[in-house]
Amino acid sequence: IGRGFMGFAAAVSLWCDSPASAQSLTVAFPVSHMPEVNAVQRTLVEAWGLIRETFFDPTFNHQDWDLKLQQTMVEIFPLRSEDAAYNKIKGMLSTLGDPFTRLISPNEYRNFRIGSDGNLQGVGLFINVEPKTGHLVVLSCVENSPAARAGIHEGDQIMEINGEKLEGVASEAVAEKLRGRVGTSVTVKLQTVNDSGGPCIREVDIPREVIKLSSVTSAIIPRKAPDGHVSKTGYVKLSAFSQTAVEEMEETVNEMEKEGVQSYILDLRNNPGGLVKAGLDVAQIWLDGTETLVNTIDRDGSMSPINMIDGHALTRDPLVVLVNEGSASASEILAGALQDNGRAVLIGHTTYGKGKIQSVTELHDGSALFITVAKYLSPALHEIDKVGITPDIQCTTSFLSSKSSSSLENDSCILLAENQLD
Repeated sequence: IGRGFMGFAAAVSLWCDSPASAQSLTVAFPVSHMPEVNAVQRTLVEAWGLIRETFFDPTFNHQDWDLKLQQTMVEIFPLRSEDAAYNKIKGMLSTLGDPFTRLISPNEYRNFRIGSDGNLQGVGLFINVEPKTGHLVVLSCVENSPAARAGIHEGDQIMEINGEKLEGVASEAVAEKLRGRVGTSVTVKLQTVNDSGGPCIREVDIPREVIKLSSVTSAIIPRKAPDGHVSKTGYVKLSAFSQTAVEEMEETVNEMEKEGVQSYILDLRNNPGGLVKAGLDVAQIWLDGTETLVNTIDRDGSMSPINMIDGHALTRDPLVVLVNEGSASASEILAGALQDNGRAVLIGHTTYGKGKIQSVTELHDGSALFITVAKYLSPALHEIDKVGITPDIQCTTSFLSSKSSSSLENDSCILLAENQLD
């Protein structure tokens, strides 16, 4: 495509994979004489074909997906710029009614891969689009990052970056604006909450630094019983499911076992997710046997459980898991697996409610297509998407007055977890 000219038209023929329904679809369309726009036409056909074969909703949000390709191609043909052509593809994808099925640019995809690998240059913010309002909100800040030092908090709405309004801008594009060369800075306008609980607009200038995304932070919390006996609780915070998360978690738990830890608190609060496989692998650190970790439902409505195969937990010590409204995606898979299999008590607030699984495909031009290909249910078949996981014990974090300087000892949900372990 993009080389064969038939007058002013080119054609693509696609075949269904299933022999029982083998049929071809031939679509003729005008080929742009602008090389950069013509390249985007090829990207359009790639994206359309992948969605046609794998998108979770086979009705494509109750529209004629084949016709949608022809309409979009005609709209792209007279355009004069690559960016405008990409926007047409993004507009086509938006008609699917699924904000998680999306196309991101080559630069955005490179940064996505860097974030998954564990290091980037920026300010240390995890952000997402709030589905109900469309607002860009802060999910969390990397500990000791420039954003954290600037006083940015979970739930703050990002309104402008360097004076540019962000209405309708995708979260990946916003992340790209926040990242940049070390030593430079970025100005962010936020809507936050003041001390009296009312809305407050403020603007902060944040320097960019190298952000090390270690997935796991930990501490040992000593607890003294009335009889004077001192026990140890291992506190493990998992901030994201990166490629290094499983290895870091294994190392942390093994080290704590050597230190004589007798119980654990696994903190998944404000963990936005990441690699689903990492979530499944972390679950197997805590679970034995052949338990179901999660159930997936494909586009045909067929449900398949994902089970462990002869799993051997690193520890069988008592476990409490902390979650909140910022715990999403792979965090919910892990929390659901531990709760439904009776391995852990969940404490906190109902989770975010993202029960979708995406495939990620790099296209010929270096852009990437994220497609929702399935949804998942917890092992006990609880719905997660748009519902979330309800903890066993409700707790909204507050920090208590104490002479201790440790934030862990002042965190009300951690104190509640310690009481539960007792």
